[in-house]
Amino acid sequence: MAVGDNPPLCDRPPMNAFVAAYPAIVCTALLACSNLFMTIAWYGHLKALNDRPWWIAALVSWGIALFEYLLQVPANRIGFTALSLAQLKILQEVITLTVFVPFALLFMGAAPKLDYVWAGLCMMGAVYFIFRA
Repeated sequence: MAVGDNPPLCDRPPMNAFVAAYPAIVCTALLACSNLFMTIAWYGHLKALNDRPWWIAALVSWGIALFEYLLQVPANRIGFTALSLAQLKILQEVITLTVFVPFALLFMGAAPKLDYVWAGLCMMGAVYFIFRA
């Protein structure tokens, strides 16, 4: 069995024709949306709710995280039809960095750092090693 060739799941429901034809693209789009919710849930409270008690921030973050999971679980199930587990993980990490850097700069007001470029280059190396045949 080649990398990315996952055994069929016996209880897998039928997929939409577009999803079945382009599972990696659909997975990537869903994970990007999921990551936006995740980043806001994990870090948005540091700015938006910093004057509230921690438990209010936690409840709001949990509510936001629900939407992350509603996108992330189907994304991984769809992606696993075409990608290996390692490929799904590195895809998630690349998307996380791609979403986090603009969030940190634009929403949180973080200063741009050359370290973000170096981290991106390291991720490109990880992608190469995970996706090479």
